[in-house]
Amino acid sequence: MSSRLTRSKKQVQQQQLDMLPESQSRAKWTSTLTKTLVDSMVEQIEKGNKSNKSFSKKGWKFICDNFRIQTGLWWDNDQLKSRYSALRKQYISLTSLLDHREFKWDETTCTIIATDESWDKYIKEHPDAEAVRNTGCPIYNQLRIIFAETATYEEHNGSIKDSSIPSRQNISMSPEEQSQSESEKNTDMASRKRGRRGIEDAIAKGILEIAAARKLRAEAIKKHNERFSVTDCVSALDELQGVSDQVYFAALDLFSNRSSRETFLSLKVEKRLIWLQGKCSSTTFTQT
Repeated sequence: MSSRLTRSKKQVQQQQLDMLPESQSRAKWTSTLTKTLVDSMVEQIEKGNKSNKSFSKKGWKFICDNFRIQTGLWWDNDQLKSRYSALRKQYISLTSLLDHREFKWDETTCTIIATDESWDKYIKEHPDAEAVRNTGCPIYNQLRIIFAETATYEEHNGSIKDSSIPSRQNISMSPEEQSQSESEKNTDMASRKRGRRGIEDAIAKGILEIAAARKLRAEAIKKHNERFSVTDCVSALDELQGVSDQVYFAALDLFSNRSSRETFLSLKVEKRLIWLQGKCSSTTFTQT
């Protein structure tokens, strides 16, 4: 009975694997895919998301998510971590190879230089080294950053420095050097402050310019509206001669319309009464 249950469970698992897309169920690594993965790892190291042993949970999440976005391959986390383990073994093999004095790393070509005799002798004992002999390792510098637990990664003109090489932090500086270092820090801080102050001044200037433009626009609208006011129209109406009461009071109703006020004041004085009589008579005709 138990053997039948075991077989049934295995069949279900196999069916689940068969239902997965090929890109998810089978990881076929290329040099481009590997470089995408290690570049994401290096980025997380620079952000401090890796201890000596492995990446933090946050770091792994970014690495896996970024790999899927960059490649469109939705491989699961275990597949990517498995590649990480394989790259560690590759790095150990490379460092072991370079421990031999006859093998030298060529930074320009990303290959390992040695005589054919040395290669033949080494490959006889380590057959896997044949691939490195033929293609080199374009990602060796990234692997050093990721896996070298005793090395310190520093950005310095694009190079990588081992901790075995003394750095300025590991050497006690003279008073003159300390003074110079402090002076450089102060200069850098002052430069940053000037930069921030410049940005803040530009923002403040822009805000003032916007406020001034809005004020000018409001004043222009106000002047435009005041130019054809009801008061101006009534004053102009009172100056006209021969205006009957009927036309006068009809004109007051007419002045409630801005367009009518603008037309009335824009006319020549001798034309205003004729225009009012026409407008008022048409209004009276419409009302009747």
